[in-house]
Amino acid sequence: MHIKIDDIDFSYSNAPVLNDITLDLEGPQFVTILGPNGVGKSTLIHCINKVLKPTRGSVMVDEINIDDIKLKDMAKKIGYVPYASTDSFPLTVIDTVLMGRSPHSGWRSTDEDLNIVYNVLKMLHIDDLAMRSFNELSAGQHQKVMLARGLVQDPEILLLDEPTSNLDIKHQLEVTYILKDLARSHNLLVIMISHDINIASKFSDKIILLRGGTIFSIGTPQEVITEKNIKEVYGVESNIIDVDGHPHVILKRPCDESV
Repeated sequence: MHIKIDDIDFSYSNAPVLNDITLDLEGPQFVTILGPNGVGKSTLIHCINKVLKPTRGSVMVDEINIDDIKLKDMAKKIGYVPYASTDSFPLTVIDTVLMGRSPHSGWRSTDEDLNIVYNVLKMLHIDDLAMRSFNELSAGQHQKVMLARGLVQDPEILLLDEPTSNLDIKHQLEVTYILKDLARSHNLLVIMISHDINIASKFSDKIILLRGGTIFSIGTPQEVITEKNIKEVYGVESNIIDVDGHPHVILKRPCDESV
C-alpha cells in the first residue's frame, strides 16, 4: 500500500487548483489532509483515485502508474467515501452496502459478501439498520452507511472526504477511532480530508497541510500544528496546548483586527 505522487498539477479549464504536489505515503498509517476551503483537498483525493487526471505529473500506486490500472482493479485497491453523500438509493442499507462488493463479486452476491457486510455494519454499530431503507435514514446514518460501503471493498487504501461531517461529537470520535484502528489492524493506508484540526491532531500519524493548492507543511501533528502555521494558513490567532501528547488548538480570533 504505497502512493507516490510526483510533481502533479491540476487545473479546471484555466483555473489552477493544484501546483507541484509531491508526496510519498506508505501504510499502514492514518493521514489527514487539512487546509481552508478551496485549496484543492478533494481535488487531490480525486487525482489519487483516478476520478480526475492531473494536467502534469504522475500518481503511482504500489509502483504502478494509475493510468495503467483499470477502474475495476483500482476499486479493489482503493476505497472511497465521498463527502456527505446526496446519493439516493431505493434500497435497504444492506443492499446499498453490498454495492461496495461489486469489484470483487460483480453483481451476484455470495455468502462471503454478506458475512463481510454484516461484520462491517456491526463494527460501525449500524447492524440494526440493515433492513431499513437507505432513503429514510438521517444524514449521519447516511454517512456511516457510505463508510461501510467503502470498507466492504476490502481496500488497501481508504480515501475519505470529511467522513465525520454530519456526525455529532460522540460519533465523530467513534468513527475516527475505528478508522485509526483499521489502519493498524488491517494494514490500511487511510487518507482523510478534515476541517477539524483537533481531531486530525489527536488521531493522525501524519498531517498534510495545504495552502493555495500546494503543500504548506507535512509531518507529525507536533510538526504541523503550530501557532505560526495556523496563522499563516488560516489567518487565525491561536494558542496551542499539549493534551495527552498531542497539540490542541484553542482558537482566539481572526488576524484581521477589524473582524
